[in-house]
Amino acid sequence: MRIVTRPDFDGVVCAVLLFEAEPVEAPVRWVQPSDLQQGRVEVTGDDILANLPFHPRCRLWFDHHYTNRIDRPFRGAFSMAPSAARVIFSYYQDRFRKDFSELVDQADKIDAADLTLEEVRRPQDHPYVLVSMTIGDREPSDAAYCSRLVDLFRELSIEGVVADAEVARRCRRAEQRNQAFEKELLAHTTVQGHVAVSDFRPLGQDPQGNRFLVYSLFPETAVSVKIRYADSDRNRIRVSVGRSIFNRTCQVNVGLMLAQFGGGGHRAAGGCTFDTRMAEEYLPRMIEILRKNESNETE
Repeated sequence: MRIVTRPDFDGVVCAVLLFEAEPVEAPVRWVQPSDLQQGRVEVTGDDILANLPFHPRCRLWFDHHYTNRIDRPFRGAFSMAPSAARVIFSYYQDRFRKDFSELVDQADKIDAADLTLEEVRRPQDHPYVLVSMTIGDREPSDAAYCSRLVDLFRELSIEGVVADAEVARRCRRAEQRNQAFEKELLAHTTVQGHVAVSDFRPLGQDPQGNRFLVYSLFPETAVSVKIRYADSDRNRIRVSVGRSIFNRTCQVNVGLMLAQFGGGGHRAAGGCTFDTRMAEEYLPRMIEILRKNESNETE
């Protein structure tokens, strides 16, 4: 049996819980939703999908993303919980050998972006938040690092996790990246109405850093749009959209909106990837929808 999940903090916690609850033997496969949706991941009847869109061949499926809801029978669980980890934690309940409630609470907090201004500005004083910022999929070693975090969280407290040499190194690097990212945000963000548009295409690379920082730097905005190239050949563009976690006046269901452009996500955050040739059509449409700020939910 194998776990297939996303390389983010919620995905790591999902893997921690599934290793405890099911007889998983194979290493975790860390993938992005777009990899699954575009057929770049082979899913088998022995796979447990978590924090990802449903696949009909999987053994079990656990998710909480608004746009991933399905109306067919499946094994596993789906609910509009703050995190996919919460869905798994509730499904298995008493099948864990230790108390993971604090870890799941933090997955809820981080995945739902339920953070304070202090946690955003000084993540180094909040270890769970800082560790979540060390997780990515930009380097060959990142998949192994996510798996390392799974092993650490299964056995250690957060104090023990951050004391690990590799985690500590990545935490220091995350702090440095956040400082550099703030400068890039200030240089490449324009405010259009209540929309903060950060266009990093001129950089030729995707600067990494605290994804909530934009909301503290541009408090007058209610939603952010982050634009960058998805590959070194600049053939595809990746867009991330998120409602401000401080100015909560955005009425648009972000995941539902992005489904129009081949993406998806939550009410408050989501992403999509598309061919560069579609940028002149897609980007103005997205920004205009957000500027109008009209509810797009029918339920």
